[in-house]
Amino acid sequence: MTTVPDPYRDWLRSRLSEELGVREAQLTIQGAVQRRGWPAVRALGPRDVVAVLQDVYELMRERVGDGRADKWLEVTTVDLARFAESVPVPSEGVARGALPTPPPVRWGRRAHDLPLLLARAHSEIAVRSLGAIRASPAMASLERAAEWDVQASLAEVRRWQTEDRLSRLRSDHARIEVADQVAAAVAQGQVLRLTVQELEAAARSGQAVDGQLAHNRLMSSQTDTFLDTFTPLIDMTDADLPLPEVNTDLDSARFALGVPLHPNVLRARHTLNYAQWQAGDAGDASPGVLQAQHDLHLAEHEAREQLDSTLDGARRHQDQYRTLSIKATGLEQRATRLAGSGGDPLSIARVRLEWRQVRSAARIQGHRFLEAVCFLEGLVSES
Repeated sequence: MTTVPDPYRDWLRSRLSEELGVREAQLTIQGAVQRRGWPAVRALGPRDVVAVLQDVYELMRERVGDGRADKWLEVTTVDLARFAESVPVPSEGVARGALPTPPPVRWGRRAHDLPLLLARAHSEIAVRSLGAIRASPAMASLERAAEWDVQASLAEVRRWQTEDRLSRLRSDHARIEVADQVAAAVAQGQVLRLTVQELEAAARSGQAVDGQLAHNRLMSSQTDTFLDTFTPLIDMTDADLPLPEVNTDLDSARFALGVPLHPNVLRARHTLNYAQWQAGDAGDASPGVLQAQHDLHLAEHEAREQLDSTLDGARRHQDQYRTLSIKATGLEQRATRLAGSGGDPLSIARVRLEWRQVRSAARIQGHRFLEAVCFLEGLVSES
């Protein structure tokens, strides 16, 4: 049986040996593999390496302090990103001999299942092709391009898996955000009812409030109509769910892998390797290779822009969430103090309405943050 190369494990062992020594580096890798339930003989990829680096980072924080550990993780992860630009993730391909008959495609029942199923079919074809190339000495020079094809097709599968997760996440978020709006409307209805009562009392005492009274009655009626329509459609307990956690470290160096592991970049790198194989003796001077190199640089540039834009957007959502959640906490405490000190019902109702509105705004920022992180994790996480 041919041994599959394991360049990422070798790279990881070499880097960890510099800090931990050869024996502890090997034990650290073995321990990470066992804890995560990875097959012991499976070749590691860059996302697996990131997971192990996180384990070592926690160990180094205890041994040498946060400052040196942070610097080590940043430098090592950036070096890993550079390594990933030139070394494809190893693939076992298929066993030597005849290619297996492809199984029937497992079609889903939803239209948005199809891109994922198509990506999986392409991935299976790429793996079988790599096995056939490795089995044929005449095609040995094509193996590297085939390895990039496998990695690019797997990245496309991950892209659509991430899209599926994002779709479900956005659906959950939309449900909760609608519940927040309905809860805010309930609070607004209470404010309007109390306001109408106050204005009616003012009108009976001879004050000229007819216009204000008519307007607030109209607003109260419209709010009641809204609630009659939407309250039966939602679960009001969703509005009382805790606000989401937004503690992901967006400055983590592991996000540097978002460019070399981007599906478009991997596909462009496969195209370049295939063009180099086709060019033969012409080498990098071939027009096909020059065009492929240009396309790769363009794909890397676009992936970098997308990564930076997503990170910047996530940081803004994170900052706004933190500001709004602090404000919401203060409003909640203020409403509690008012109720406890015998405050008038209208003042309490107004504070509770503002609390609902600010809390809803905070949740929206938290949800947009989580959606951005879901996209980023789809590029760089191990799972």
